[in-house]
Formats: sequence, C-alpha cells, structure tokens
Amino acid sequence: MELIKHLWLVSLSTFRDVLPIVVIIFGFQYLVIRKKVPNLKRVLIGFLYVLIGLAFFLVGLDMALFPLGETMARQLTDPLFIYGSLEAVPEVFAWQDYMWVYLFAFFIGLSTTIAEPALMAVAIKAESISAGTLSAWGLRIAVAIGAAIGISLGTFRIVAGTPLPYFIIAGYIIVVIQTVFAPKFIVPLAYDSGGVTTSTVTVPLVAALGLGLASTIPGRSPLLDGFGLIAFTALFPMMTVMGYAMIAEWKVKRIKKGAST
Repeated sequence: MELIKHLWLVSLSTFRDVLPIVVIIFGFQYLVIRKKVPNLKRVLIGFLYVLIGLAFFLVGLDMALFPLGETMARQLTDPLFIYGSLEAVPEVFAWQDYMWVYLFAFFIGLSTTIAEPALMAVAIKAESISAGTLSAWGLRIAVAIGAAIGISLGTFRIVAGTPLPYFIIAGYIIVVIQTVFAPKFIVPLAYDSGGVTTSTVTVPLVAALGLGLASTIPGRSPLLDGFGLIAFTALFPMMTVMGYAMIAEWKVKRIKKGAST
C-alpha cells in the first residue's frame, strides 16, 4: 500500500510538471497555427504513456538507483574494506587509499554511458548522416571512455578535496585548443555528446555516487563536494570525441599518403 500511495503521489506531481508542456503545445497548435492536432487520439495516448513512464522512472530512481549509488560509495570507503581491520586504519587518509573508488567510478561511467538511450539515438543518427564515415559504436565508445575518465577524476577530486573550478577551467582550455585543430564536422557533435551523456541512466547513479562519497569521506561536505561529478561527465566526452575524430583523420591521411607513394 505504501508503494501504491507513493506511486500515486509521484504520478500527480509528474502530471503537474508535464501540464505546462501540454498547454504550450496545444495552445500554439490551436491559437497560433489554427489547425487541429493530427492523430489527436494517438497523441493523447502518447502523453499518457509519458506520464506513466515518468512516474515509474522517478519511483525507480528513488527506490533503486539513488540508494544503490550511495550504498556502493559507503561500502567502498569503509575503513574495514580499505585496510582490512580497524587497527590498520591510519590517522590521516590518503587519496591513494581509494583506488577501488576510482576504478568503480570508471567502470560505472563506462557502462551507464554506453547504455544511455539519448547517446544511442545521436550515434545512430550521426552514422546515418555521415554515410558511415562515423561509426555509431565508435562514437558511443569514445563518449563512454570520456565519461568514465571524467567520473573517475571527479571522484578523485572529492577524495582529495581539490576545488572544482581548477579541473573545469583546465578541461575547457583543452577543449578550446582541440576545437581549433579537430575536424570541423566533429566539433558540434562533440559538444552535443557532453549533453546527451548526462541523461536518464547516468545522472542518477553519478549524482548518488558523488553525494555518497562526500557523506562518507571525513572532512568532505555533501553540499560543497558532493555535486560536480555531472560537470565532469559532460566535459570529458567532448575531449574524447574530438580526439577520436583527430586520430581517425590522421589515419586516413596516413593511408592516402602510403597509397600515393
């Protein structure tokens, strides 16, 4: 009964959130365009599916993904897990003690990004438009590696307590430099790759991981240190996608040069 009540309350909240979108779309359709909505019945059923799907998704996040991310962070930072016994725990923690945290962050970033529906859609469309020049799987792997590196580095930042702006500023300087030298066709796609990475699957786990780490590591504030992992997740795929295109372009030039000689 508690679950049904929670699902009902979330459904009402979701309906309230989606209602302005419906009002704007139908308002423009009838008041500005002045035409009936094509396949109105199908559209309304689609909106109903959206409401149901969002409600179940939000309840699932609350019940599974957020607690799972926090639990994993707590377990991986447990002194008993790191040092084996309470007697072996040092007075001062070192960032090297949390290697399992960085490794877990890397692989969770890699796996969740590859499974990201938004990234799948963009990668398939990019492969179609480029007539196979860009591989959908190659793009997805490049984005996933970037997200994995970013999340792993972000967890290191939380453990070490380094200010977030240092990493973000340095990262965007690299992105700007890459933008100058990368193939022009890849730059917009690389910039969009950072956005599609931070979507429905990745964000809940990454946010929960960051908050869980900041809550369990001594001297860290969940408010100051717990947030920011998503910024890393959005930044580093830009680097890896442009790097992927630069390497691919270099290989093509090398093959052409070898064929001509």
